[in-house]
Amino acid sequence: MTRTPIVAGNWKMNKGTAQEATALINELKAALLESSGNGAEVVVCPPFTALAAAKQAIGASPIALGAQNVFWKASGAYTGQIAPQMLVDLGVSHVIIGHSEARGRFGVAEPDFTPDVLKQFGETDVTVNRKTRAALAAGLVPIVCIGETLTERQNGHTDVVVQTQVQGALEEIGSDDVTRIVFAYEPVWAIGTGEVCGADEADRVCGVVRAAVAALYEETAAQAVRVQYGGSMKPDNAPDLLTRPHIDGGLIGGASLKASDFAAIIRAAQS
Repeated sequence: MTRTPIVAGNWKMNKGTAQEATALINELKAALLESSGNGAEVVVCPPFTALAAAKQAIGASPIALGAQNVFWKASGAYTGQIAPQMLVDLGVSHVIIGHSEARGRFGVAEPDFTPDVLKQFGETDVTVNRKTRAALAAGLVPIVCIGETLTERQNGHTDVVVQTQVQGALEEIGSDDVTRIVFAYEPVWAIGTGEVCGADEADRVCGVVRAAVAALYEETAAQAVRVQYGGSMKPDNAPDLLTRPHIDGGLIGGASLKASDFAAIIRAAQS
């Protein structure tokens, strides 16, 4: 089955002003004009503060707009939260859910991130599932992140962690909706560290994701689900990663903040 690659740029807490977001998107549009390939879906995910400006800058270009998080309630006394319909109203079509940083699982040690502080980020498999269902109901495309820490990998728990997170994300989601979800396998130890999972192993674990979907639904659904790789993907390693059979694109962090690097990754996905 042919799956359309999807390359999404997660800006994290960067480029959050209207001026910064507009400048980066204009640079990206110019860089993509030089592309000779086609067939890859491109998404940019700025901070909430820059979504409106980003949408205006995107204009009629084929770039899609994504958000970095969402809440599962439509309204109410939930200070600091963003409802799905609020994102839709801004022109958002995709949303990242369950990123390791939202789960309080970081690849780079931060001296002020003690275990008690990390717990405050609060994302769990249960909240990931609630957000995924709410996003689907609003017509958004959820980009659901999964992945293991370095300790979990060293202990041989990678597959179990990934399978458990996939199963948790898909609780009570019907077969008609599962193929609308994009999974992003992001080994936590490779996020922001400069480390990258080898292409063979990254492809193998993306295959584990696909097998977990097949176990819950059927092989047809599993073959239709797109699985990105996220974790220090750059222009130099993207071609190797993106030619693997189970890897359907990338969730790009640091490299998405430089238009030329992000465009190079997109071209690798298009080729």
